Amino acid sequence: MRMLLLGLVAAAVVSAQTQPVLGENTVKVSEHVWAIMGWPNIGIIVGNRATLIVDTGLGPRNGATAARVATKLAPGNRKLFLTTTHFHPEHAGGASGFPEGAILIRDAVQQQEMEAHGKEMMELFAGRSAQFKELLANATLRVPDITFDTEVRLELGGVTARLLWFGGAHTKGDELTFVEPDRTLVSGDVVQNKIVPGIYREGGTPASWLAVLDKVAALNALHVLPDHSAPGDGAMVAREKAFITDLRNRALALKKAGVTADDAGKRLETEFQAKYPAWPSMHVAGFVRSIYAE
Repeated sequence: MRMLLLGLVAAAVVSAQTQPVLGENTVKVSEHVWAIMGWPNIGIIVGNRATLIVDTGLGPRNGATAARVATKLAPGNRKLFLTTTHFHPEHAGGASGFPEGAILIRDAVQQQEMEAHGKEMMELFAGRSAQFKELLANATLRVPDITFDTEVRLELGGVTARLLWFGGAHTKGDELTFVEPDRTLVSGDVVQNKIVPGIYREGGTPASWLAVLDKVAALNALHVLPDHSAPGDGAMVAREKAFITDLRNRALALKKAGVTADDAGKRLETEFQAKYPAWPSMHVAGFVRSIYAE
């Protein structure tokens, strides 16, 4: 039954993954955690007193959809919290679509990135398509009500959400949410399901990403909800670390042998396509350049 459920969820993700407009259907990830599957997946953690939403979708329209779905899941909850996994527009650009009383929380490093590059990123995404431009037309950067350094705990009523900053990976300010007692990890871009990792501009490094994964592993997650791939079990954490370690070791060996970063990227893409045939794509060149730059 568990495998059948994961298969159905995976199919839902594949069909929704490229859709920037969120729907209102949800899948249940664990006892207290639901998700709107889309671009990105939106986590909704429901207690008996309060609800936490993780990520907003692209623009206010999607943010309003996420808030509306949360209200349907827990109509008796008067308190609504919102947090974001990182500062990119599909994750944080819909905050202004949430009700005025929603309490926005994010880690301090992510907020620094938002202040430095949030407006720039909104403009960049708006230029990608007419649809993106429309979705971001009325988006504004909302100042968080609460920022934290490494951890804050939200007691939602019968369930605790731990908001965590373990260091830089995809971005400097990547935030993780660990739900207890479910042992469910809402992982952002830090842990994905068979997706090649990518470091955005001056984000983390491959080494710091591995260090973050060591801390994530200590949580002993039972369920993982990533933002751009299908949910899975806790084994995703070890698989992510094994892949990055494998790619890093091979790239460093090629660097030591005098192979250029561009040539190493091409060589390792072919090599890893054969080595990891279940992964849908193997665009490793960007991550290889990050390894060479360490």
